This record gives sequence, structure tokens and C-alpha cells, in this order.
Amino acid sequence: MKDRLLISNAFQTFLTEAPEHQKVWMETVKKWGEASQLDKKTEALSYLSVLAALRLEGGLPFHVKQAKAVGATREEVISAILVGLPAAGNVVIQSLPIALNAYDQE
Repeated sequence: MKDRLLISNAFQTFLTEAPEHQKVWMETVKKWGEASQLDKKTEALSYLSVLAALRLEGGLPFHVKQAKAVGATREEVISAILVGLPAAGNVVIQSLPIALNAYDQE
């Protein structure tokens, strides 16, 4: 239940109000993960980069905790957030305090 607090209101609403859609979505996500050739830590860090570049800050706390759980260091999270800086611009720095706050929480 603790992870539920890390989920954005929008995603929580999706889970609650569209259970059949979320079931299909989660099955797809699972299959996508199984098809990935990336190790779990690289995949988690890459996902953080995408979230930062797309300014999807609501998903960061949950996904930072996932990255940490598979061995990502605080420095790797910082690098993952900032890797998109040259391509996406300084919008990615908006994600940095959110990601670090999530990483630093127990």
C-alpha cells in the first residue's frame, strides 16, 4: 500500500475507474518488460530519462523507487534525469528535485 502513495492521482484514477483497461495495460507492460533486452537497472534508468524529457513528473516517485530497488544509485538517477538535457532542453531539470526527494525517502 505504501507504493500507492507514490502513484500519481491520474494513474490512481485510471486504476480505480477503468479496471478492465488497466488489466490489459498491465499485461502489456509485463510482456514489454519480458521482451526487453536491457537489464532491469538500465531499463529503469532509461524510463526515468523518458519521464523527465516528457515532463511526466507524476510518475517519477514510483519509478525512482523501482530504479532504486534494482540497484540504481543516487548518482545514476541524477545522470538518468539529466541525460536528455541536450536533446530535450532544461525542462528535464524540473524532474531532478522530484526524483531526488523520492530517492532519499525510505
